[in-house]
Amino acid sequence: MRGRAIGKSFDTQRDDLSVSQEKAVLVSVSLPDRPWTTDDPCDEIRGLAETAGALVVREMTQKRHDVHISTYIGSGKVAELAEIVEATEADVVIFDNDLSPGQARNLERALKVKVLDRSELILDIFATRARTPEARLQVELAQLEYSLPRLKNMWSHLSRQAGGGIGLRGPGETQLEVDRRLASKRISDLKTKLAVVQGRKEREVKSRGGEYTVSLVGYTNAGKSRLMNTLTEADVYVENKLFSTLDTRTRKWHIPDFGRVLLSDTVGFIRHLPHNLVASFRATLEETSQARLLLHVVDASNPHAEEHIEAVDAVLKELGVHNKATILVLNKVDKLTDRAQLDVLKSHHPRAVCVSGLTREGLNELRDAVIEELSTDFATAEIIADAGNGRVIAYLNAHAEIFRQEYRDGHVVIRCYLPRPLLRHVRVPGVDVTLLDGHAGSPGGPHDSNTDEPDGEPAP
Repeated sequence: MRGRAIGKSFDTQRDDLSVSQEKAVLVSVSLPDRPWTTDDPCDEIRGLAETAGALVVREMTQKRHDVHISTYIGSGKVAELAEIVEATEADVVIFDNDLSPGQARNLERALKVKVLDRSELILDIFATRARTPEARLQVELAQLEYSLPRLKNMWSHLSRQAGGGIGLRGPGETQLEVDRRLASKRISDLKTKLAVVQGRKEREVKSRGGEYTVSLVGYTNAGKSRLMNTLTEADVYVENKLFSTLDTRTRKWHIPDFGRVLLSDTVGFIRHLPHNLVASFRATLEETSQARLLLHVVDASNPHAEEHIEAVDAVLKELGVHNKATILVLNKVDKLTDRAQLDVLKSHHPRAVCVSGLTREGLNELRDAVIEELSTDFATAEIIADAGNGRVIAYLNAHAEIFRQEYRDGHVVIRCYLPRPLLRHVRVPGVDVTLLDGHAGSPGGPHDSNTDEPDGEPAP
């Protein structure tokens, strides 16, 4: 971000870069490829600015056919904006659009106040919300990648280094080049550290191969954390602000007549989420990538709920999980003053489930929908093993619903109903598995055409 000390640690960022306690003027520009989607163009950027702690004193909007190459909004609007800044004694101007480094520099010169664009504001919010070391690494990487092409606007001290010393003789290099080298080195270090985090996270999530994993996704402030608390009796942090948490939390959810499910709460999404953040938070979003089922939580009381659904779908597509089994959950129905709004959403999404994480309305319907969706991954199988193979028999008794068991010529024949992912634990040498849909399984499983599951370890 402009003015940030490149190469410094995350904790030594300049305090004056936060928009906290500053008077802000908001600017939103509608373009043909990015039109306003609501009747209130500044609704979302206002929420973001207030989340960052700013006091919004004025708003300005404009419709344009194309972007002004120097100042984004054109000279007339710049003059008008300068008058607004002076009249309101604003400290910062925040654009609900992404500015180029040159546009931001020219605007700051004309307005004589700090200018932030949408991505920069979101990065600022994420920086204040990062609590864990992993989240701090992710945010710092996103900030540096955003800042690197903007370094020309960060420093005015471009005097040449001079002096002796091996490697420093001659005219030396500009401070800008030093900063670029430091930033690039730090980015490389952060990516290395996050690769380790990503690998560890992938191993952690994949180790749950025998578990049913469900991930809550949705627009920020859709009520995911409160819903998770209600379903699991967890104590996940809840706050009525955008991006109240950046960390994924996983809790056990015991569903009657089904069993245990691992339910994960993930970072909220937002319209036009900066690509740097999506890339940096891939480790955090690993739960979403590996989940068997997504619960897409929507604030049904928000008049822009349909636009929020589209925004989340766009991020899921960017993550490559848009084809995953998903249940749309229309949350916060207790806050609806006009049920017609809910009827419109249900007409567009007839399979959606209506709930309230606060009053518990609709939770039984949600559980039934989750059970139905997860049960499609069950199989009826006939398993033949040596009668003395106590490990397989014990494993099936613990994890499957056995409805027939008999002994034949020193073998035990078990017919059972169990989750398909668990079949890999019984497909071991000496055990024959046949799915009762007519497909035969071969002992040991390497060439078994019954399933796409990888070979597993013997049943514990």
